[in-house]
Amino acid sequence: MTSASPTATVPVANPRLQAMLQAPVAATLVRLSWPNMLMMLAQSSTGLIETWFLAKLGTDVLAGVAVVVPVLMLMQNMSQGAMGGGISSAIARALGAGRREEANHLVRHAVALNGGIGAVFTVLLLAFGRPLFHLLGADGPALDAAAAYGHVVFGGLPLLWTMNALASVIRGTGNMLVPGAVICGGAVLLIPLSPCLIFGLGPLPPLGVVGGAWALLLYYIGGTLILGAYCLGGRNPARLVRGALQWPMMRGILSVGGFACLNPVLTNTIIAVTGALVGAYGGTAALAGYATAARLEYLLMPLAFGLGAPMVAMVGSNIGAGQNERARRIALVGGAMAFVLAEAVGLIAAAFPYAWLRLFGTDAHLLEAGATYLRIVGPFYGFFALGFSLYFASQGAGKLKWPLTAGALRLALYVGVGGALLAACHSLPVFYALGAIAMVTYGSVVVWSVASRTWFRQSGRMDV
Repeated sequence: MTSASPTATVPVANPRLQAMLQAPVAATLVRLSWPNMLMMLAQSSTGLIETWFLAKLGTDVLAGVAVVVPVLMLMQNMSQGAMGGGISSAIARALGAGRREEANHLVRHAVALNGGIGAVFTVLLLAFGRPLFHLLGADGPALDAAAAYGHVVFGGLPLLWTMNALASVIRGTGNMLVPGAVICGGAVLLIPLSPCLIFGLGPLPPLGVVGGAWALLLYYIGGTLILGAYCLGGRNPARLVRGALQWPMMRGILSVGGFACLNPVLTNTIIAVTGALVGAYGGTAALAGYATAARLEYLLMPLAFGLGAPMVAMVGSNIGAGQNERARRIALVGGAMAFVLAEAVGLIAAAFPYAWLRLFGTDAHLLEAGATYLRIVGPFYGFFALGFSLYFASQGAGKLKWPLTAGALRLALYVGVGGALLAACHSLPVFYALGAIAMVTYGSVVVWSVASRTWFRQSGRMDV
């Protein structure tokens, strides 16, 4: 693809597309990112609020849910950030090139793909969930809690994947407000619903740990119905229309989204396996403390995704219109914004770790393990958000080789080298220091790949 000049004539189908192709980069990113960021913060906050309620049921329940969360977050990140990014990228590039009818047909293929993938994961996780949770460090009552919670929440994965497919379709058109409003609204409803189902209220019996899972399931149902109605009703520039499924359109989504699924696999594998290592060397309380502290890292994902989802749409539409250098500028500006926001969160967490940890427990070992992690790794959170946000920009560009390589390097350093040092010296601080080094490596490699002149080399095909 040849880069167009800044004054090139581009196809403009709607005001949102015009803004993505022509408006000032930073201002457009801010305008598009705030509803998306609010949506993601609300979505992550519901998990944290639910954890706060479940913590009232005891440390075993908290530890049990802690090993389910990385798997659930893997599903969330794969369906929304990976396959969702592939969906948004395909929609944005079609609209940027003026191919609206193609965008309409992509909606149907996106829903079919995500729904089918969610069903496959439901079957696998219902069949092998309990052994997996044991492998991740849960045992005894904690394992029972993990199995009970996971059985319900994983039964609803097709709904989660379908809801995120529809949200990604809408985001691909440059509309971040509708998905943000729907998901934020659902998050607000979850806050009173979760304790009612966990502890019971009036005629509602107390369901315990599974009550939180049923609340999430109701949330997925509502979000799917509302977003589906919006895409069917004709208000979205890319509509959900009838028709047969065709492999070329499936391939167009999978060429980005399928390979992008490796990134959340790497990210959540790191959290899951390192949690298992901490549990093996520090015990259940240390596992609960580490998992609680590491959940703050999940709050960085909304910050990065809040900027990343608009970057997918903006980068993809500009590439579709032939404006490659503007696409690169969008990526670098968005990455810098994500770095600053996440670095502020990390420095505050490192300075005041107990303010976060005491929300979930008062056990001395829990607090010690969590605080040690935050003091060592927190100051480097900016590098994680930098790499994660640029991974989304790379989805829009179809250039995923280096973001995925950087994720593999982070896994090798933290789990491989860090795990070996933990086995040798039994020192959690040394282990966490390797985690910080791995985080810096991840962000640095991804920003180098985007800033280099090779980002658009051989741009006629996906670089995966």
